[in-house]
Parts: sequence; C-alpha cells; structure tokens
Amino acid sequence: MDYKATRIKQYHKEGRALRTETTINNTYDFKIGRGLHNLPALREVGFRANRRLLDVQRITHDVMVAEETFQTLQRPCVVASQRASALRFGDQRVHALLHALVLFRLLPNGFSNAVLRRHLQALAHHPVSANSMTYDLRRLRLHGFIERLPGTHRYRVTDRGLRLALFFTRTYARLLRPGIGLTLPAAAKIDSSLRTAFEQLETEIAAWMTRAKLAA
Repeated sequence: MDYKATRIKQYHKEGRALRTETTINNTYDFKIGRGLHNLPALREVGFRANRRLLDVQRITHDVMVAEETFQTLQRPCVVASQRASALRFGDQRVHALLHALVLFRLLPNGFSNAVLRRHLQALAHHPVSANSMTYDLRRLRLHGFIERLPGTHRYRVTDRGLRLALFFTRTYARLLRPGIGLTLPAAAKIDSSLRTAFEQLETEIAAWMTRAKLAA
C-alpha cells in the first residue's frame, strides 16, 4: 500500500505473526520536517496508518465470520456424527424458540424440556408434543445455542446463543416486519421516510428508463 513516498508492508514474521511496517521516505508528505526532534510525530503518523489498516482488515474478517455463522444456521449441521436440522431465520417455530431462550438466560439452574415446552406452546399458540420438543432441543444444542448441565436433563443458554437469539428476534420483529410493511405498494398508506424514499427511487428509475429509450 503506497501514499506518495510512503509504503506500508505486511508479512508473516517467522511464519507465526503478522508484521505491519510503515516506511516514510519523505516527511514533507505529512508536512513534518526532517529533524530528529520530529521522530515522535512521524512515529504517530506511522502508528495511525498501521492501526487504520489493521482495523479495516479486522472488520472485513468479522463480516466473513458473521456471514459464515448466519449461513451455517440456515443449513443442517453434523456434530460428532449427530445431525440436526437448520434454524432458518424467519421460520415461525425457530422464532418462537429463540424468544423462549431469551427468557431462560438468567435461570441459575437452567431449564428443562417441560419448561421450554410450556413457553413454546404459549408463544406458538398451538400444542407441542414431547417428541417435537426433544427434536428442537437437539437442534438448539448442536447449533450451539444451549448446552446440557452436567449430570442433569437441564440446559442453559450459551453466551453465543443469547446474542444470536437477541439479534435474530429483534431484527425480525423491529426491522424486517415493519420495514417491509412500509415499502410494499399494496400496504396501507402510511407516511414514513422509508416509503417516501422508495417512491422517489421508483420515480427516478422510471425517468431513467424513459431517457434511455429516447436516447436509443
């Protein structure tokens, strides 16, 4: 990566650690003189450049990890020869399960099949069989949302499970459902900045298509 006479180089030191080096060949590129007393200022410029590059790389990596996590939940998983079906985002049964998990996070002794079953029936508004509940517990456990307490038939919500459950349920309930309702043309007219923006977009696309036809 270059900026005028400045270079940033990265390489793996001894094959174990990523080393990032910034070399400033012309201090005047940063309006700094060449005297030795300017070394602290040059060091700060180099440190900030390194940090900004590493921050961008970390953010890029985090996006890839998030995408992998999301896609993994949308597919069946196999853990130590045990198979569990997907926990698909937006599925009503999965949505009810994740809502229930948020309630159980602070229980010191975890929760049982029967307790989760009662809450799930109230959220799903229909009966849930014991076999069906066992199937759902298996899905949640193998996907890492819950873990069994040693020597018991009770479970606790993992840190990962709590964060994913909160994010999935809040995003679906507070962002997607109301947002889609505001953008659909067949929905009741409600004044909102989102609806206005989509209508402006449709107008601009129609105008652009008209101009394109005239030019042709």
